Amino acid sequence: MKIRFLLPLLLCIAVSLKAQRFDDFFVDRTLRVDYTFSGDNRHQQISVDELLCSEGWYGRRANLDSLLLRGNGQLTMTDTLGRDTLYRHSFSTLFQEWQTTEEATHVWKSFENVFLLPMPKQPVLVTVTLTDTHNRVVESLTHRVNPDDILIRPIGRKQTPWRYLGQSGDSRQRIDIAFVPEGYRQDEMERFYDDCRESIDAMLSHEPFRSMADHFNFVAVAMPSDESGVSIPHRGEWRSTALSSAFDTFYSERYLTTLHLKRLHDILAGIPYEHIIILANTDNYGGGGIYNSYLMSAAHNAKSRPVVVHEFGHSFAGLADEYYNDDTFEEFYHADTEPWEPNITTLKDFSQKWADMLPPDTKIPTQPDGRDIYTQVGVYEGAGYQSKGVYRPVQECRMKINEAPVFCPVCERAIRRMILYSTGEAEK
Repeated sequence: MKIRFLLPLLLCIAVSLKAQRFDDFFVDRTLRVDYTFSGDNRHQQISVDELLCSEGWYGRRANLDSLLLRGNGQLTMTDTLGRDTLYRHSFSTLFQEWQTTEEATHVWKSFENVFLLPMPKQPVLVTVTLTDTHNRVVESLTHRVNPDDILIRPIGRKQTPWRYLGQSGDSRQRIDIAFVPEGYRQDEMERFYDDCRESIDAMLSHEPFRSMADHFNFVAVAMPSDESGVSIPHRGEWRSTALSSAFDTFYSERYLTTLHLKRLHDILAGIPYEHIIILANTDNYGGGGIYNSYLMSAAHNAKSRPVVVHEFGHSFAGLADEYYNDDTFEEFYHADTEPWEPNITTLKDFSQKWADMLPPDTKIPTQPDGRDIYTQVGVYEGAGYQSKGVYRPVQECRMKINEAPVFCPVCERAIRRMILYSTGEAEK
């Protein structure tokens, strides 16, 4: 790696570690802020729904005031004068994705959103900012939070039953991943635990997860559903399940999500978790992953293992889809804006992507030649659902096709950086 590309990341991390110490500003509790995001394809509105709290903080304790990825939205906690940044978080939402659909042109909808923050010692200001596909701020809300507010509701005192499936160390130095069952009855919990273990094995079979497995803890949460399976609207099949999940999100048959984020986090309250993997008890193909929100995957399809890994690339590392089909209602990526996702580019500011990983004399765009399709880094046109104007790093990758056995070198580096950022370690 060339030094000029490494220095900005190291400097950002070093400054953050020097500027912020968790114990100076926070206590070991979680502040949960529930919001409602609503609007249509041209309008956005942010509303505070409720403030809640639970014991223990299981998010990052380093790099508190910095962002590794921009995301489609940001959350910032400052002192009450708005001068000192205490904590930052980036995210993406189903609401913002829905705004790019045809349905959003003729109806106003609302979506639940839940964010977890470390509990401050003193009153603070919390700002939520939404950006559009051109990275322009389109809506922002700032509100005051007093940790002594008597209306902050305690939760998690009656925890959902859970168990560790893998524990490599103290949650304060590890990345905690919670598995949640969807559509498993009480008598199917053992099958759920087996599915969790298969998913963990699938994840840890890929680099850099394999060599960095000791950075993760895995827990499984035993929340049963009334009925077995999940809803598949295009078949007219509806099930009563813990999270009311369904295929056909935004009328896409294989897109499997839940809109009930408050219920999801209620289930997890008081349990050590930072990232969420929801396994759906179905053999119907599909899933979905939203950056810093959750991933959901069918557990019993023949492609379930690669789908879980692919969707975790979205939800954990902010990786973009590298496939393309030109069938979206509205383009996600534009020539005048460099995508925030680390594994695609519009060439607007390619120097911040994988330019340092290109072999000498690489042509841009790079023509596919069918050789070294998983490892030969170039700039191949076609990515982010668009065949033109958006580029990916290799010919085939885990973020492009299920058949790819590995993440490409660019995605692998992006995942490694996210692991190190989350645990406060410097990149070597």
